[in-house]
Order: sequence, then C-alpha cells, then structure tokens
Amino acid sequence: MRNINAEEIMKVEGLTKIYGPNCPDCVKKTGPEWGTNQCPACGSIVACADINFSVSQGEILGIVGESGSGKSTIIRCLYFDYEATAGSLYFANYAETANAFQLSLQKKRHLRNYLLGMVYQHPHLGLRLDFTAGGNIAEKLLSAGDYHVGRIREKAGELLERTEVPLSRMDDLPRHFSGGMQQRVQIAKAIANQPQIVLLDEVTSGLDLSVQAKVLDLIKHLQRELNMTMIIVSHDLGVIRLLTDRTMVVKNGHIVEIGLTDQILEDPQHEYTQLLVSSLL
Repeated sequence: MRNINAEEIMKVEGLTKIYGPNCPDCVKKTGPEWGTNQCPACGSIVACADINFSVSQGEILGIVGESGSGKSTIIRCLYFDYEATAGSLYFANYAETANAFQLSLQKKRHLRNYLLGMVYQHPHLGLRLDFTAGGNIAEKLLSAGDYHVGRIREKAGELLERTEVPLSRMDDLPRHFSGGMQQRVQIAKAIANQPQIVLLDEVTSGLDLSVQAKVLDLIKHLQRELNMTMIIVSHDLGVIRLLTDRTMVVKNGHIVEIGLTDQILEDPQHEYTQLLVSSLL
C-alpha cells in the first residue's frame, strides 16, 4: 500500500544505489563516519544509501554536497535513469499504490512523461542536439499524449518565450546555442508536460556568472508562477540559499543533515555542514 501522507507529493524511503557485488558490509561500513563510500569487504561503490525524505506541493528541496557525495545519483534514480538497488518511491497523484521503483519499464516511462521533468547538468543528456529547439519540446509533449501539430508548435513557442529563448531560434539546433540558452531550452522541455515535480541537477555548473544569475532568476520565477515542486542538486550553497526552502546535506552517499535552509545555513549541526557553510563565508 502507498505509504504517503496527505501533505506529501512524493516520498522516498531507504533509497540505495550500489555499484558492484553488494555485500552486507556495503552500507554498514561506508559513509561519513568511515570516510569512504567504497566497501572494504567487496569493493562495491555505495553511491547513496538509506536515503529518506519527502517533498510537498510547491516546495523546493535542495540537495547539497561535494563532488562524488551521491547527490546526483539520488535524482537520477528518482527519474529512473538509474535502477535503485533498494528502497521505495511513492507519488501522491498516481493511480498506482505500489513502490514506483518496482514498476514495469512502461509504467516508469509513464511517470517520466506525465509527472516528472528533468534538467541535467550537461545539456546533451536532456536535449537532442540535432533536433530543433521546438522539436525537443515537441518530443516531450508527444510523450505526454499531445499529438496535435498546431497545438504542439504553439505550446513550444509559448514555452520558449517563457524561458526567454527568442522565437526566432525555435527552428535552430541547440547544438549551435550557448550553454545558457541550451539550459533554457532544457527547462522549457522539462516543464512542457506541466509536471508535478521538476528535478534539476547542477544546472548552473560551467556557466558564466552573469548567465548563472539569469538562469537562477528564471527558475525562481517559473517555480513561483507555476507553483511547481522542485528538487535542486548543487554543490554551490549560494544556489541553495537563493532557491530552496529545505536542504538535505549528503556526504559519502549518506544524509548527514536535513532541515530548513535558513536553519542549515545559519546554525549547521553536523561538522561536514559546518565546513561547507564556512567555505561559503
């Protein structure tokens, strides 16, 4: 049965992703207290272990941690890019009551197409660079069941305008766009199906500071306008401070602290979080 409260739109329980043979020591002997995410017994890499959290409608949850901490693995599992080793995933507004990690590939695709949107750190993962900007958005709309060509083109134009991509570039290939504009097209594609949850993975990494600011302003504006639930992964606490309501701090594949973003940044409890916050000051 579905293990989710009325206030929650999504709930994650015990999410674990392990690369390798996987033995009883993998979770027991990895994590922050061991200073490693590699199992000493079998050599497996514990990308994330026993991850538990939920999000509510309109909330923005941040996931922060250093490179290799497991934060990107978490949302890639939520988007079914990676198959979880263990754990449960529940959606409030989905007819199925089962753990989504255990659904068939067809039903997982349905969730991706109707309930979820994803913006990747590297645009080539989220865009077909040899499809036009409008064609990329059309692909998402087609996947969500809209087959009317005129309506699709109109909607694609609206989404590009909303994400501040010039309509004159609608029939251009994203391959010829700047990094910032590629991210804007990715965002337009991610919100095309009016998803209940948008996942964003290091969306400002590698962008110039001025472009970063514009992309972050766009995300904030869209979230407020559409009241979307978002999960934002970043190694940058400045991004987390600007965008998120709550923050989850991960290290060596484990959660070390979770709470209101203001509380995490003003009064961090875990020594690793304290180190992250001090590096921001």
